[in-house]
Amino acid sequence: MNAHEIDYQIFGEEMQYVEIELDPQEAVVAEAGSFMMMDSDIKMDTIFGDGSNQEKGVLGKLFSAGKRMLTGESLFMTAFLNIGQGKKQVSFASPYPGKIVPIDLSEKQGKFICQKDAFLCAAKGVSVGVEFSKKLGRGLFGGEGFIMQKLEGDGMAFVHAGGTLAKKELTAGEVLKVDTGCIVGFSQTVDYDIEFIGGIKNTVFGGEGLFFATLRGPGTVYVQSLPFSRLAGRVLSALPRNGNSKGEGSLLGGIGDLLDGDNRF
Repeated sequence: MNAHEIDYQIFGEEMQYVEIELDPQEAVVAEAGSFMMMDSDIKMDTIFGDGSNQEKGVLGKLFSAGKRMLTGESLFMTAFLNIGQGKKQVSFASPYPGKIVPIDLSEKQGKFICQKDAFLCAAKGVSVGVEFSKKLGRGLFGGEGFIMQKLEGDGMAFVHAGGTLAKKELTAGEVLKVDTGCIVGFSQTVDYDIEFIGGIKNTVFGGEGLFFATLRGPGTVYVQSLPFSRLAGRVLSALPRNGNSKGEGSLLGGIGDLLDGDNRF
């Protein structure tokens, strides 16, 4: 194997964390902000990119890091290396309620495609790159699904799904239609495209967006019930305007703001 061979255990139900066991000189890489706790004799080191060393030369590494910026991720990742004599543990936590999904890339033909904010951590040697859409429709209208991450290698990687996780095994030619933000990831054998919902009533009044993703098998698809973008949107819409809360049951809503004299023009 090119990637480090790690053992792991996932704890919790709704707010999970994964504990990774490292043998001496084994390492795991993670995005900033996912670290939870670790034993002594584990050394933290900020590295440029993912540390997989697949990009050769300075220009290659800069190009690879530049692509990561398009997904909103940092140019740097953190590596956790066991420099002690025995087995040591390091843990990484979910960023919000949901499930942690272990992905064995050796069982996915060396590649797995996931939502750009789903990646949590991976064994050292796994490449974390960018998967661009090759179809114009996805590029113009795909929303969350336009730019995705690709995990390549033969080691273990861990992604996070918000809410409840659904795992779908698609047969050859079987099609699944999914909200673009609800996709966690899928195996590379799955064909992915964006489809227009259609219909003037759906477009104007539907409230579900203009497009959804179509995924055609064969392959495995992971779907989340609560993408972070949807969670953040609900929280923002519930925030009181002008610092005044009218309560959840207010019948007047925004009209009440006009009548109470707090609005200034």
